[in-house]
Amino acid sequence: MTVAAPSGVVTFLFTDIEGSTRRWEKDAEEMRAALAAHDEVLRSVIEAHGGWLFKHTAWLVGALSLAGSGGEAMDCADGLIEAAEATGNPHMLAWALTAYGLAFGDADPVGALNALGRGLVIAQDSGSRINASILATLLARLEVEHGDTLAAFDHLTLAIRNFHDAGDTTTIRVPLAVLAALFDRLGRCEPAAAIAGFALSPLSTGVFPEINTAIAHLRDLLGDQAYESLARNGETMTTAAMATYAYDQIDQARTELEHSH
Repeated sequence: MTVAAPSGVVTFLFTDIEGSTRRWEKDAEEMRAALAAHDEVLRSVIEAHGGWLFKHTAWLVGALSLAGSGGEAMDCADGLIEAAEATGNPHMLAWALTAYGLAFGDADPVGALNALGRGLVIAQDSGSRINASILATLLARLEVEHGDTLAAFDHLTLAIRNFHDAGDTTTIRVPLAVLAALFDRLGRCEPAAAIAGFALSPLSTGVFPEINTAIAHLRDLLGDQAYESLARNGETMTTAAMATYAYDQIDQARTELEHSH
């Protein structure tokens, strides 16, 4: 599906669901339904007036990717970046690159890393910290699977810091979940369990289901009792305390990796 960009004088419409962060934390299923209703209302009204649903397409690509419908996501992503480039809007281009990175993460990890890396630069240059934080989290997730662990640490530090500075106590759990899974891979079981205890939430498991696999592995290695104790310690931390703990653990792991090379 090739997406045709509008021409001439273009008006951008940005929308939001009030209190969405709190609502995601309270009831993720209800928020998915609210988001679907929000998108359907916009789609019908905008299309009735000859409008162009760029972000709807980008969200659709992302939703298909997270739902495991990789082939459909890649089909929908066809032409999305080119259409975004034609708008001259860095926010739109960053979203398109985000969607592309999600869609092609398995089929073309190198291309996905390049797209997400380009999106991160654009988001930072345009001052969009939310886009930068999301892109950094997705980059870290891909780096864990296919790339550079040290780069993953850099991206996770950026995302955690941005969400913490913004006071976002819900979305910060997603990069923390990625960090917990990374520490599990590295054999750093105790910090992995503590961070997983804090990070586990409907949003983090929905966006990053690999955290469930990491937790199961940690339970096998540590035993249920030890895991539960460590996870409870993490769960009871304040967001500020957990962010500080995560930075310290990243620094320790980075130092060990650098000295081992």
